[in-house]
Parts: sequence; C-alpha cells; structure tokens
Amino acid sequence: MSYTQLTRGQRYQINILMKAGHNQTEIALLVGCHKSTISRELRRNRGLKGYRHHQADELAYDRQCEAYRSRIAWQTWQQVERLLRQDWSPEQIAGRLKLEKQPSVSHEWIYLYVYADKRRGGALHRHLRSQKKQRKRYSGYIRRGQIPNRTSIDKRPQIVASKGRFGDWEADTIVGARHQGGILSVVERKSKLTRLRKLATKAAAEMRQTSVKLLGPLAARVHTITVDNGKEFCEHEQIAAQLQTRIYFAHPYASWERGLNENTNALVRQYFPKKYEFARITNQNLQQVEDLLNNRPRKTLGYRTPNEVFFKQRSVALPS
Repeated sequence: MSYTQLTRGQRYQINILMKAGHNQTEIALLVGCHKSTISRELRRNRGLKGYRHHQADELAYDRQCEAYRSRIAWQTWQQVERLLRQDWSPEQIAGRLKLEKQPSVSHEWIYLYVYADKRRGGALHRHLRSQKKQRKRYSGYIRRGQIPNRTSIDKRPQIVASKGRFGDWEADTIVGARHQGGILSVVERKSKLTRLRKLATKAAAEMRQTSVKLLGPLAARVHTITVDNGKEFCEHEQIAAQLQTRIYFAHPYASWERGLNENTNALVRQYFPKKYEFARITNQNLQQVEDLLNNRPRKTLGYRTPNEVFFKQRSVALPS
C-alpha cells in the first residue's frame, strides 16, 4: 500500500480512534491506509496538546503550501506582495503577470499565500476585497418620489447593453455615515473607467453642477448615462442638455440594471466603509482611489487597465 495524503475526514477518524484507545495498526486498518502513514501523520502533525485533527490538517496544509512556494522565485512573491498592497486582487495579479510575460503564479496559490500570511500574523489579507450579503426590502410602493420627464431604461439603445462602443456611462451616489455627504460615482461601461467626485449634499443642483464638471472634459464620449431613481437626479434634463447626452433611468429596486456601477461602488467602499465620515475625505483622497481603480487590470479587459482601454494607451510595465 503506497503512501497518499490523508483527507480531513481521515484525520478526524484518526483523532476519534485514538481517543477510543486503538493502536496505530488498528487505526490503519480502519482508516484504510498503511500503518507507516499513521506513524508519519502522528509524528509530523502532533501539537503540544497531542494529536488534534483540525490542527493536523492545518500543519499538513501549510507544509504543502510552503513546498509549492519554494518552487516559485522569491522575487515573484515580492512582486505579488507589492501588488496586493495596491489592492489588486489575486486574479488580477495572476492575469497581469501572464500578460506581461513575467514569471507567474496562479490566483489560487496567491490566496493560499495570503491566508498563510494571515495565520502568521501578517496583514496582506486586509487588502482583499470582502463582501457581505445584503438583504434588501422590496415593495410595490415607491417612496423616493417621482422624477419628472424621466426616460425609462426600456428605451435605451441596444448598443448600450451590448457594450459595443465607448461612451455609455452609469452613475450613482455613495452616501456617507448618517447620510451626511456623498460621492458621485460614474463608470464607463465598456472600459470600466471610473470618475469620482465629492458631494457636500445630495441636492439636485449640486448633482447637476458636479456631473457636468466631472464629465465635461469627456463630453465627446458621453453618449448615454444610466442612473437610479434618486431624487438627486431631478435636474437630469439640464445635465443632458449641458453634456449633449441622453439620460435613462433604471427600474426601481433593480440595481442589477446598473450592475457595473454597483460593483464599482463596492470597490470604493473598500476605502470608505459605510461608517466612514465623508467629511474627512479630501479631493486628493478621492483622486488616489480613482487612480488605483483606473490603473488596476481587469479580467474582463484581458487584464488591461481601464485607462489603457479608454484612452488607447499602450500597456505599461508593472509597478516596482
């Protein structure tokens, strides 16, 4: 009988059989492996308090990870750590390394590297994006008020849904703690290019002024904007006129119709969580976050960055 790696279930079985007083030979027969496997398992994965299956599984797992890490150059892991600290996801790092034809490592092993670092007391895991499921209340009654002369997303050109051109945007507001202050979040559907600006209030007049100022320099590439039903977009007709674009409204309680914008807002929340006081945010803070998002490779863009895609830039070397 050749040696094979034990499973978590087998380790649990070993733990129970040991407590029941069985010897190693009996345990091997009951678990279905060679007695030398049991001997090796107890020798290598025993802790200070004896053999415990949870601890044994972690020790064996860490040993496998370390064996794999040793086959990858130290310089590669240093590059991975630098990119993690810039909030790149493991998948983005793996894809970009491959695109740059640099020594690569799979995103699965980057995750393992991060979790092993966490168990050693490291902080790399804090740069991973975490999501919590949210439960939303749905109702047939719309409490947010009616917006005059709005155009439904049902009338939006099909080319917008297919992402067949540049210039179709989604917009929303990110609200600060206690509903004080906000951020205007605008993202281009094809390139994922993001623009962020601070809002002192959610007043319609400020939203109009900020939207025009934010997208004005790119007005030639603003064909449509899709927004939600927040009353801050009441002056949508003036925004559309000044930017010479068309604005469409998603259906109430249908955030998936602006899925890219919702996803972008979640990325921004990584830097400004829900309990964060938006009064503390400076324009420089927002610009730094915007730059991070626009210079981060995306899987859907073939691991190019939004800046590279929207502005037709050449791929740039990875930061050192």
